[in-house]
Amino acid sequence: MSRYRPPVAKSSPYITAQGMSNLRAELDTLWRKERPKVTEAVSEAAAMGDRSENAEYIYGKKRLREIDRRIRFLQKRLDELIVVDRPPADQQRVFFGAWVELEDSAGASYRYRIVGADEIDTTRGWISVDAPMARALLKKSIDDRVEVTGPKGVQSYSIVDIHYEV
Repeated sequence: MSRYRPPVAKSSPYITAQGMSNLRAELDTLWRKERPKVTEAVSEAAAMGDRSENAEYIYGKKRLREIDRRIRFLQKRLDELIVVDRPPADQQRVFFGAWVELEDSAGASYRYRIVGADEIDTTRGWISVDAPMARALLKKSIDDRVEVTGPKGVQSYSIVDIHYEV
């Protein structure tokens, strides 16, 4: 058995202005607050003596590696992101950043916002532009029908409303 893992598919490089500021704030917090605090805790634990059985030292080092991994990821990701900070010229169609209200055949209503892969928040209805639902919605307009294949099979929706935040 090998340790080979196929490369992860690249996600879209688009992000909203708010999403970009959130990622920058996370990087700043990790670099200026979290990392120095954990580094200090690890050095205090190391001063206690035997490191092989020192749980505070072992878990502190593990947390430090996690923080460093996230910092490296954020630094690379921030360089490749493209900020979409204004609505498209044709606001009657679905594009990145759109709020879309859908209705299924049973009359149930759903509301989604199409955002970048780094901003997904299903509790708020934010879905990735790479998600099957978003891909089906892109370039559609009001009253268009879309079919999305998901875990429950093929679902059909009608677009009721499209709007963009300014």
